[in-house]
Amino acid sequence: MKTLTITDAKKNLGRWLGLASRGEDIGIICGADIIALRKVDVESTDYAQREYAATPEQVAALEQATDNRYRELRRAGKLVTVTAEQLRKMVE
Repeated sequence: MKTLTITDAKKNLGRWLGLASRGEDIGIICGADIIALRKVDVESTDYAQREYAATPEQVAALEQATDNRYRELRRAGKLVTVTAEQLRKMVE
């Protein structure tokens, strides 16, 4: 494991995060502890459950409500697909 001081980690944070994302073991010394940088996979349902203490049932209900709203907007013509170029013209 490559260990760094906080100062060294801050100087090249992008580099260390890149190495960690590719599976390298990187640790930052914080007092008497070493904090590991590791890539984690996060799903939206996992995020909602961890960050907002949402139950799986609440997440499923929100997903269904979002899908329903999306379909309503598409049918009403209020939601359209645009290219990057079309979007640029819209905001000019």
